[in-house]
Amino acid sequence: MAQLMNFAPVVLKNLFSKPVTKNYPAEPAVYPARSRGHIEIDLDTCIMCGLCMRSCPSGSIKVDRPNATWTINRFDCVQCGYCATVCPKKSLTMNPGYQEPGEEKFEASYTKPAEEK
Repeated sequence: MAQLMNFAPVVLKNLFSKPVTKNYPAEPAVYPARSRGHIEIDLDTCIMCGLCMRSCPSGSIKVDRPNATWTINRFDCVQCGYCATVCPKKSLTMNPGYQEPGEEKFEASYTKPAEEK
């Protein structure tokens, strides 16, 4: 019975306090100002120079210039943003927040249409 009495203040405190979890699906998440986010590419402005691939510290970006394909391994990316810094055309951006869920969980590959090669 003594152990129950030691636990009673904790139970009462938790019963009458606000929940510590956030109501995420109903309310949009607010990301801190210094949140890194995730990399996104604008293929219309990309010239496939490969500077992002050469500057990536984790080697998560692959540029295949002959096939006009840009690929990022989302699990290897450390979201440092250096690729967006060195891009001469500013085709890469760091978007705050998390990437939208989708089929490409491991690698995301983007290919320019054939007429733009």
